[in-house]
Amino acid sequence: MKPQNLLKKSITLALFASVSIISTNALAQEDAKLSYKTEKITDTIYMLSGDGGFTGGNVALSVGSDGVALIDNGLSSTIDILKAEIAEITEQPIDYMINTHIHGDHIGNNHVFGKDGAKIVSHENLRASLIKDEKNGGPVSFPVLTFNDRMTIHLNGDAAQIMHFDHAHTDGDAVVYFKNDNVLHTGDVMFNKVFPFIDGKNGGSVDGVIRALEAIAGMINDETKVIPGHGPLANKSDVLSTLAMIKDAKALVGNMVAAGKNDSEVLEAKPLAVYDSYSWGFISTEKMTEQVLAGFKK
Repeated sequence: MKPQNLLKKSITLALFASVSIISTNALAQEDAKLSYKTEKITDTIYMLSGDGGFTGGNVALSVGSDGVALIDNGLSSTIDILKAEIAEITEQPIDYMINTHIHGDHIGNNHVFGKDGAKIVSHENLRASLIKDEKNGGPVSFPVLTFNDRMTIHLNGDAAQIMHFDHAHTDGDAVVYFKNDNVLHTGDVMFNKVFPFIDGKNGGSVDGVIRALEAIAGMINDETKVIPGHGPLANKSDVLSTLAMIKDAKALVGNMVAAGKNDSEVLEAKPLAVYDSYSWGFISTEKMTEQVLAGFKK
């Protein structure tokens, strides 16, 4: 299987689980085949990505003399392999567990790290959503540190700036920028090389993603290492390419809406066919068109 197809298959399976936000016990039998790939980004920051197809969103780890911060934590079915991979990097406990958003392929192991003593950090909307959900693992899964706009954790010689972008992938997104190390974790505000999933049911919007990516592009430089929610390690050029694709997709669909075309007519015309290479199992070109159309109804 080609690497790009493997990536798309991996994201497809992960997002199926995240949208449902349900237990993934059905996938547990695959655990023996799974593994994480670790990439050392700087002296203190690591990117952990699943190469077995089921491990969910990209995880980041900051390790140093001040302690350990983990950004996201994968599907619940992957806890054993995730902990084993972390143990290869450090024997220190996780001090801070930063959640980028609500989906289960990113915070499926909150309850485990919470029980282990990690302080869970998130946007206040994410905590509120977890409290409403009776299947989230209970209070031990709830963030104990929340923020409205931004907060900073000073750790390992860096300032981890945690910022909220309103109504982007969801209504509770957080991105984490290690300013001194020049590394940024976008959560699912950015999908690299594939169409994004925009969770309108949880407050996401195309316009919000555009605003967020514009802001991210403005705060980073050509040397910044960008860890996307899904996909390979990225850089500023990748952010700009993703932004340009989404803006053009909005314009292509918007032109048809302005011409009086209804949803069926727009879908039949396939205005986003030029971006078919971004299509994958969960967000096909047609699904991306539907996501963009939804933005014109608000």
